Amino acid sequence: MATKNNKQQEYSADQITVLEGLAPVRKRPGMYIGNTGIEGLHHLIWETVDNSIDEAMAGFCDHIIVKLLPNNMVEVSDNGRGIPVEKHKQTKKSALETVMCTLHAGGKFEGQGYKVSGGLHGVGISVVNALSIYTKAEIRRDGKIWAQEYRCGKAIKNVKAVGKSKNTGTTITFEPDPKIFKEIDFQWKKILNRLRQQAYLTKGIKINIIDQRDEVKNKKEYCFYFEGGIASYVKHLNQNKEVKHPTVFYTEKEQDEVNVEIALQYNSDYQEELFTFANNIHTPEGGSHLAGFKTALTRVLNSYARKKNILKEKDINLTGDDVREGLTAIVSVKVKEPQFEGQTKSKLGNIEVKSIADSVFSKNFEFFLEEHPKEAEAIIGKCVIASRARLAARAARDSVLRKGALDGMTLPGKLSDCSSRKPEKSELYIVEGDSAGGSAKQGRNREFQAILPLRGKVLNVERARLDKILANNELKNLVIALGTNIGDQLDLEKIRYHKIIIMTDADVDGAHIRTLLLTFFYRYLKPIITGGYLYIAQPPLYKISVGKTFKYAFNEEEKNLIMQEFQSKRKTKENEKPEEDAGSQGINVQRYKGLGEMNPEQLWETTMDPATRVTKKVVIENAEEANSIFDALMGADVYARKHFIQANAKTVKNLDI
Repeated sequence: MATKNNKQQEYSADQITVLEGLAPVRKRPGMYIGNTGIEGLHHLIWETVDNSIDEAMAGFCDHIIVKLLPNNMVEVSDNGRGIPVEKHKQTKKSALETVMCTLHAGGKFEGQGYKVSGGLHGVGISVVNALSIYTKAEIRRDGKIWAQEYRCGKAIKNVKAVGKSKNTGTTITFEPDPKIFKEIDFQWKKILNRLRQQAYLTKGIKINIIDQRDEVKNKKEYCFYFEGGIASYVKHLNQNKEVKHPTVFYTEKEQDEVNVEIALQYNSDYQEELFTFANNIHTPEGGSHLAGFKTALTRVLNSYARKKNILKEKDINLTGDDVREGLTAIVSVKVKEPQFEGQTKSKLGNIEVKSIADSVFSKNFEFFLEEHPKEAEAIIGKCVIASRARLAARAARDSVLRKGALDGMTLPGKLSDCSSRKPEKSELYIVEGDSAGGSAKQGRNREFQAILPLRGKVLNVERARLDKILANNELKNLVIALGTNIGDQLDLEKIRYHKIIIMTDADVDGAHIRTLLLTFFYRYLKPIITGGYLYIAQPPLYKISVGKTFKYAFNEEEKNLIMQEFQSKRKTKENEKPEEDAGSQGINVQRYKGLGEMNPEQLWETTMDPATRVTKKVVIENAEEANSIFDALMGADVYARKHFIQANAKTVKNLDI
C-alpha cells in the first residue's frame, strides 16, 4: 500500500480524547449498534470501514480492502496514517489500546484528529472490539508493524512491534461473539451495496471487497473506484432510464467550513430519487441540507422559466413536486459538528447547513442552466408537463376523494368493514378475486378484520400519473378504504387500519397481483410501508392428511418433513415397506392452487387467525435497490427486465408455471 507520511505528524496520541469506559457495551449492545440481529452484525463492518473512510475524507487514505474470511472473521485494511501507538497521557496506556478498549476514545472529538468524520464519532471501533470474541489490530507506522490482540474488548497483551514496514495504515481483524449475535451470516450483496455507496460518496477512494470464506468453490472479488464521485452515482441510478439531458449537473464547494456536493439529472419517470448524506451517513429523513436544496431548486427553475418567458405572467409557479418529478439527485454535505435528530439519527439538524446548501447549489445551478440552454429547456419542459398533470390530478382527486369518503361515510361498496373503529386494533385484507373474498368475509373475525376484494389485475402505476391512477376503480376504492389520501396529501394519522395485509393466491397470477400492489404502495403510499403497516399473508401450499389428522405446509420442505413425520408414525403390524409412496401409505397431499379452494374455516385457521397465521412484514431495507428493482420489473425498459430475470432465474424456488 502507498505511503502517506507527509502529514503523519499531525495525528498523535495527544489528539486522542477519552470520555468514558467500555463496560456498558456488552451488557446493552443494542444501544450502540441498533440490534443484535443481521443489521447489527453488519454494523460491525460499517463501523470499522467508517474509520478508514474518515482517513480518506481527511486526505490520508485512498485504498481500503475488506475481506470476509473463514470462521466468521472479517478483515478491514487501509493505507491511512495508522492509529497512534505511543503512550497516552490520560490513560497511561498505548493510544492504540485506548482507542480499541475505551468507549468514546478517538481522534473525532474536539476537532483535533479529524475535521469531519462519520461513524459513531469514536464509539465505532471500541464497540466492534467489545462485541467480538477475538480482535486483532495491526498498525503500520513509524517504519514498524505494531500489533495487539483482544478478547471481548479486553487486551490480551501489550502493544508490541512485530515487524518492519515502509508503508502506513491500519488493519483490523475481528470475529463477532456468537453469544451476542445468534446468527452470524455476513451477506455479500448487502456488503457490496453499502461499500459501493461509500465509494461513490468518497471521490477517488478505491475499495476492494474479497470473499474468501470458501476460496476453493466460491471466491469472489469486487473493486469500486469512482473518479466522478456522486456524479457517477447519479449515472448509476439512471442507467436503465430515459434521461432528459445527457450532462449530469455536479457542483462541490466549501463554504463556512461546510462542504456541499450535489449532483442531479432528470429522467422520463414520474417519481423522484433523492438521496441525502451527511459525513457519508445516509439521512433517509433528510434534514437541513435537503431543505436548502429543495428550496433552491424550486426557486431557480421558476426564476429561469419566467426569465426565458416559458412561464407567462398569468401562469402559476411550478411547485416543489413539479420540479422533482423524474429527478435523480444526490445531496452530500460534510459538517465539522453534525447534529443528528431522531431515534435513528437519520435527519441532519444543523440549521446553518440549510442556507449554505441553498447558496452553493443555486449559484452553480443558475450558471449550469445558462451555459446549457438545450438541457435547461428539457428540464423546464419536463417540469411544466408535470405541473399540468398535477392540476389534472388535483381535479380528479377532488372529484373522487371527497371529504365524506375519507371520513368513512361513503366507503366502497365492495369493502366489508370491521366493527372496530380503533385503527390500532383493525386489519384490512386486500384479497384477490370475489371467490377468495367470499371465503375471507365468511371466515374472518368481523370485530377487527375488514375485507376488500379486488377484481383482476390492478393498474401498473410505475408509468402512470395520479389522475390515471384515480380513474382506476380498484385502486380508487383501496385509497378510500385506507383513509389516508394519496401522494403529497397523504396523512398517515388518518389511516383506518394498522395492519394492511395483501392476500393473493400462491401462484404466478397471485404473485403478479401482489407485485402490482407493492408497486402502488411503494410509489404512492410509501409512508404506510415505512410506518410498518403493510404485510403479506402466507397461505399454505399443501394440506397433508392421514385419516382425520392433517397439517398444513407453507413450502416444499415443510411438506416433506410432515410426510416423514406421518410415515414414521404409521407403523404396520406386519412387514413395513419403506419404498411405498405416500398414497399407498394412506397419506393424502392436497395442493392449493388458490385461496378460493379453501372453505372459510380453513382460510381462518391457516391464513387469518392471529394465533396461527404467518405474515411477512414489508420493509424497505435499501431504498436505492428497491427503486432499481421496481424500475427494472415494472418500467418500460424491456432489456432491463430481461437482464434482471436472467440474472436471478437460478434463485427462484417453487416456480409455478
